[in-house]
Amino acid sequence: MGVSADAPGTLVAFTKENNLHHQLLSDFPRRTMLTAYDAVITDPASPIFRYAKRAYFIVDRQGVIRYMKVHENPLELLKPEEVVQALKESGAK
Repeated sequence: MGVSADAPGTLVAFTKENNLHHQLLSDFPRRTMLTAYDAVITDPASPIFRYAKRAYFIVDRQGVIRYMKVHENPLELLKPEEVVQALKESGAK
């Protein structure tokens, strides 16, 4: 599952356009979850003002965070093998 700062309608279109098979949740408009996980930037100099950082979390069924990586640059991505390794090391099933 993924969480985005974008509006729900945008996520529906993005999911269809990219043929995604996992659920995307919207944290729009308040960005409560992103703020709680320190995954949002508030920049008065930016025309966007508040925008999401690129962040990766692995949360187990009990709600315990097993892995967390938050990038300052939202264009920075984890490589697929890094995600797979993090899943293996987290013990998530």
